[in-house]
Amino acid sequence: MANLHFHYGTMGASKSAGLIITAYNFKRNGTSVEVIKPQFDSRFASEKVVSRIGIETPALSLKNLNSFIPQPNTQVLLVDEIQFFSPADIDKLVHIADNKNIIVMCYGLMVDSNECIFPASKRLIEVGAKLHCMESNCQIPGCMKLATHHLRFDKNGNVIRAGEQFELGDSNFKSVCRQHFNMLYHGIGKNEKGER
Repeated sequence: MANLHFHYGTMGASKSAGLIITAYNFKRNGTSVEVIKPQFDSRFASEKVVSRIGIETPALSLKNLNSFIPQPNTQVLLVDEIQFFSPADIDKLVHIADNKNIIVMCYGLMVDSNECIFPASKRLIEVGAKLHCMESNCQIPGCMKLATHHLRFDKNGNVIRAGEQFELGDSNFKSVCRQHFNMLYHGIGKNEKGER
């Protein structure tokens, strides 16, 4: 089994739920699991990974991985919201996977709402993490295509094309297919609300 994994998908692809279920299944089989998350993600609880479907698991909340050392008995390390960590943190996870015989499984976003790869996600690709796409559908009404991108909207429903990408929550985001992203982000469509 590969020892470094990146489970990625758009918002709403059940990434955190997948992590929680994975943690449960490993623990049920007697495997020692440790869960960590970035301190930046304080939406639901500071010391838990919480899914919108109502399941959760305890987690260690960290600003970075500079001084992180897995517990001596840890066999699997699960990392939520990996995009909020840094490339240097990814290198630390590589060291853990390669030198401590721990399976490291990261969950998070690949690209931001400007179609750019998050630095931590890019580093996971560069270091050869095994990639697992977690699929979901485009959130434009009537579209059943695979969601691959995010659109960010202001309070008036207009697409935002610049600014800080490290933002919590999904209330002003939509996960969309490539066609709708190009239509709405690049101004090809009739309006910015997803109607054609």
